[in-house]
Amino acid sequence: MAKSSLSEREQLPPKINILTMFRLGLFQMGLGMMSVLTLGVLNRIAIKELAIPATLAAGTIAMHQFVAPSRLWFGQMSDAKKMWSNHRTGYIWIGAALFAIAAFLAVQVMWQLGSSIYNQGWSFVTYGWIALLAGIFALYGLALSSSSTPFAALLVDVSDEDDRSKLVGVVWSMLMVGIVIGAIISSKLLPAASTCQESAVGTVSLYSQPAQLAILQSSINRLFFILPGVVTGLALLSTFGVEKKYSRYTSRSIVADREDQITISRALKVLTASRQTGLFFTFLLAMTLSLFMQEAVMEPYGGEVFGMCVAETTRLNAFWGTGTLLGIGSTGFLIVPRIGKQKTTQIGCILVALSVGLVIASGFTANRQVLQGALVLFGLASGVTTTGALSLMLDFTAAETAGTFIGAWGLAQALARATATVSGGAILDVGKQLFSAPVLAYGLVFTIQALLMVLAIWLLSRVDIVEFRSNAKKAIASVFENELD
Repeated sequence: MAKSSLSEREQLPPKINILTMFRLGLFQMGLGMMSVLTLGVLNRIAIKELAIPATLAAGTIAMHQFVAPSRLWFGQMSDAKKMWSNHRTGYIWIGAALFAIAAFLAVQVMWQLGSSIYNQGWSFVTYGWIALLAGIFALYGLALSSSSTPFAALLVDVSDEDDRSKLVGVVWSMLMVGIVIGAIISSKLLPAASTCQESAVGTVSLYSQPAQLAILQSSINRLFFILPGVVTGLALLSTFGVEKKYSRYTSRSIVADREDQITISRALKVLTASRQTGLFFTFLLAMTLSLFMQEAVMEPYGGEVFGMCVAETTRLNAFWGTGTLLGIGSTGFLIVPRIGKQKTTQIGCILVALSVGLVIASGFTANRQVLQGALVLFGLASGVTTTGALSLMLDFTAAETAGTFIGAWGLAQALARATATVSGGAILDVGKQLFSAPVLAYGLVFTIQALLMVLAIWLLSRVDIVEFRSNAKKAIASVFENELD
């Protein structure tokens, strides 16, 4: 028996090393680059240069987030069916290639949609282009889910409890690095300031200026050809050989209650099982809506109010990403150990609300440096808030249902982020109907964003970890008992 046990231990894959952790992080770095293209570059072009209504632009882009529940299916498929002798790697590679192709196709349809609105108005053809663009972004989201969910499962497969937090920390940091690098590369490949429109003219379709449109189309098409290709290459490089060498999936006989096994109905039951879980869940929703409402409108804000060209507004992502990276990197080591998780999260939320106020104030001064500083502060505050909230969430997780709770939170966050993207665009359109000055229209979005964070602060003040520990675990356990009945 002893010899048999020793033999089984000797057959376990080696533990993952730090260099491999950073190599895996290259995949997340690529996803960060792609987020700059979709939520940084493409939405700016659609709203500012092509004069596509913000609600439509944000709504079509958000389709890739609304299909997030599909990741449940892709996760389960990678569990059950191997592809090219591996459970995860084949799905990651095919998904990466497909979302790169979908991103390029989305740009081509966006040009056609802008042309149709300018030349034909709201005709049947125009609505057809809108539907096609939404469909392509849904396919983009499906491809993203088919790649990123098996990748997340791979992180679990290649790690143990003692090194998993380190791996997640490295990979998450690389995501933010990707956002910064993507912003810098994109700004270098995009048109120079000479192609900018004056902010005073407001949102006027660039189809009325054919020469500038040709320059813009050429540079955007090149960017959406080169960068997705680089991201696909990073996906191949980051995962090649890793699963075969390090995966413990087949040696783990007990299948855990993992994130990719969570259904939406089950997620809602767990998240509202008791007063405290429901309260904390509501806080997380308000926080997520506030953190991401500006995503679809920040670059158009820089274009319309500050007169920035596409390259300059894309670089705004670098300021935000740098601040977020600093916030995430410092919170777990410097802030949480000194003042605790709940206090850290409260301070982060307060800083988010204040930094959004500074974003509003910068618009009235039209000072680009103030806007850039506000975005660094916003990123820093977002990093503190996110790290504090995720750390606090672990305290609100019963050990026996950890996979379920965290998986449920992942689904809720994805859907809340999609809602935030659409809401930002819709509120901007309402603001443009109410106010003639662009700064006031954008200010309405940021004001509601700040108010949502104030609501999150109030909800967080009512959260009580002691009450959770006394009764929430029993309430969560009852959910599973009822499902078995």
